[in-house]
Amino acid sequence: MHDATDALVLDLVEWIAREPRPYAEVIETWRTSCPRLTIWEDAVDRGYVARRPTVEGLRVTVTEGGEQFLRAHGRWTH
Repeated sequence: MHDATDALVLDLVEWIAREPRPYAEVIETWRTSCPRLTIWEDAVDRGYVARRPTVEGLRVTVTEGGEQFLRAHGRWTH
């Protein structure tokens, strides 16, 4: 890991891996006003999480790349 941002991205991906989350919940929980902490954007840009349409609305899920990221850091438990 390179810095605190990477650690926070790892925390976000792990949180979503526990169960797919509604998009609104993810944004509400992980948004920040600090331009240096772009945790949600970093996770999406790196391909670790994705928004998926469902009957209930947009859900955020972990991608295969996100699973690999978690495994590489000893955090994948599925």
